Amino acid sequence: MDTETFWQLIEDARAAESAAPTSGSGMDESRAVAERAAALLATRPAEEIQGAQQTFWNLMAASYGIRLWGAAYTINGGCSDDGFDYFRGWLIAQGREVFERAVADPDTLADSPAVRTAARTWDELECEAVLGIAWDAHRQATGEELPACWSVRYPDLDDAAAFDFDDKEAVARHLPKLAALYAGWLAD
Repeated sequence: MDTETFWQLIEDARAAESAAPTSGSGMDESRAVAERAAALLATRPAEEIQGAQQTFWNLMAASYGIRLWGAAYTINGGCSDDGFDYFRGWLIAQGREVFERAVADPDTLADSPAVRTAARTWDELECEAVLGIAWDAHRQATGEELPACWSVRYPDLDDAAAFDFDDKEAVARHLPKLAALYAGWLAD
């Protein structure tokens, strides 16, 4: 599955989710998008499902950056290795436009309605379920586990771009809009 087809799958799942009532939480919406994407993907041949798994991990590798990690840390009030994976899962569930904008400039997440709501409600934005879209689809389609059909190679984190995520002044320099939005979390 190529990147265009994968993003169309996510957009189709988002469109189906926006037509359904939800509880309004960003995590609930993202989980529903993941479930709908898995159901849509399950209607495709097993080889295409396996290809979707590789495409997904290519996107995870493309979004592996220190500034985005800093944004996730700021938004979620902390962010472990696994937490960063789950945050990027949430980000993928937001669709291609939001994803690509955030990867290019993580501070643009401060403009996202979901992030603005999370800043008011202290909700974390993460979705582990997105990581399992191809696994769930393959199980639904074949009744079997997804074979090991992908690889991922994360780029090295850019040491020159690194900053202390707990240092409010450093966060304000690197992610000024997010620092302003999350000023309460960054208080002394």
